[in-house]
Amino acid sequence: MSNPTFDVKVPATSANIGPGFDCLGAALTRYNRFQFTALDPAVGPLQIQVQGAEAQQVATDASNLVYKAFVAYFRDRPVPPVQIKIRLGVPLARGLGSSATAIVAGLMGANALAGSPLTRQQLLPQAIALEGHPDNVAPALLGNCQLAAKDQQTEQWTLCDVPWSPEVVPIVAIPDFELPTCSARQVLPKSCEYSTAIFNAAHLGLLIRGLGAGHADWLRAALQDRLHQPYRQGLIPGYGAVAHAAAEAGAYGMVISGAGPTLLALGPVVRGDAIATAMKSAWASELSAETAVLQIDDQGATAEAVGS
Repeated sequence: MSNPTFDVKVPATSANIGPGFDCLGAALTRYNRFQFTALDPAVGPLQIQVQGAEAQQVATDASNLVYKAFVAYFRDRPVPPVQIKIRLGVPLARGLGSSATAIVAGLMGANALAGSPLTRQQLLPQAIALEGHPDNVAPALLGNCQLAAKDQQTEQWTLCDVPWSPEVVPIVAIPDFELPTCSARQVLPKSCEYSTAIFNAAHLGLLIRGLGAGHADWLRAALQDRLHQPYRQGLIPGYGAVAHAAAEAGAYGMVISGAGPTLLALGPVVRGDAIATAMKSAWASELSAETAVLQIDDQGATAEAVGS
């Protein structure tokens, strides 16, 4: 009898989305795929194989983030021997939630091999604890666009689905350089004025309404931000030119995806391809970039038994 094997698929995510700094994120139709197979103890505790363009940058020992999340799931219980096969589809350190896919996959794979006693909602607190914040792991686990808020008394997170009109399409432009999140964090100020906080609170409310309604004028105003993007734009060569090109091609606006350097434009479906082409062309004088017109993933992370 063959050892149980599960295929886990986890979507890329775009966090922050303008004024939604550290609290808003959306799952996108681009994926990392993982396969977890229970190993016989005699074979050893761990085998990791990685495929994809950046496979050489992924650890294949116990320091691998997928395996660290897998181990964390079992807490004080024995960790079963496992083979993990990783197929990369989400670029590393580009602001598309690659670390969140690893954490979510490790927890989902462990849960599947343990007999799936926990729901994805029940896995979420552990995913947030491992990642440190919810804006990537929540949509990666649950799909769609998710807003996260913490209760001051209980320290528990509340997640809320944010409706996203099918008429609003996400377009990503992924440059050929990495921007570690820690570097993007270092350029942020330690505090902000009341006026800045009010500006972002108002624009986040408008963004949520604009996404649900697909309201062009609301979205054009709502994507503005004062908490993080003004400080991070300087880390991304050609940011202004790409933003201008996206707007000229019909985008409602453009934001930094996560901590960057990927840029996310939102626009009407009929202008998606034109916006992608314009963003790619605008960056051509600075660097090469991949662009893609995506959709919002409404499934989130999935785990399926192989051969079931």
